[in-house]
Amino acid sequence: MSHTLLLVDDEDDIREVAQLSLAMTAGWEVHTASSGARALAAARALKPEAILMDVMMPDMDGPTTVRHLKADPETAGIPVILLTAKVQASDRAAFEDLGVVGVLAKPFDPMALADEVAAVLGW
Repeated sequence: MSHTLLLVDDEDDIREVAQLSLAMTAGWEVHTASSGARALAAARALKPEAILMDVMMPDMDGPTTVRHLKADPETAGIPVILLTAKVQASDRAAFEDLGVVGVLAKPFDPMALADEVAAVLGW
């Protein structure tokens, strides 16, 4: 089954690898955004089934972007998975308080990324 995902990361190479990985291994339609502000606009326009978002981004970081998504009735119901190198227990607890459905570690294995996202989302 094909799913629609919005991938948000400020690093071009990470976006490209993750997008190719998810599209090739799972056949998902993957849209990308390079910043939190672009993610907010894309989420409203595209209404993706889920959002996979980097935590550390300039201008508007992942947690701030998630708070904006959750505050907007049009995007509040979209599940968000954070992608981060910060995977300490204290970081995870803070992320869970944001209302995200999961946290995946960077660097990720491109061949396993779709399975990890699917497991978090129950796809």
